[in-house]
Amino acid sequence: MGVPKRKTSRARRDKRRNHQRLAVPSRSTCPQCHEVKLPHHVCPQCGTYRGREILAVSQV
Repeated sequence: MGVPKRKTSRARRDKRRNHQRLAVPSRSTCPQCHEVKLPHHVCPQCGTYRGREILAVSQV
């Protein structure tokens, strides 16, 4: 049965776990209404994408 000869150091252990971290979603601002939105997505506030109105957003 395989048993390690040496204790795995904290640095080596943490290097191995480095890719398991949570990723913060990137954000960009809408050029029309200047609200925060996801990049390459239709703006949920004004409904525009790349200068064109894609969604008709009702103003309440």
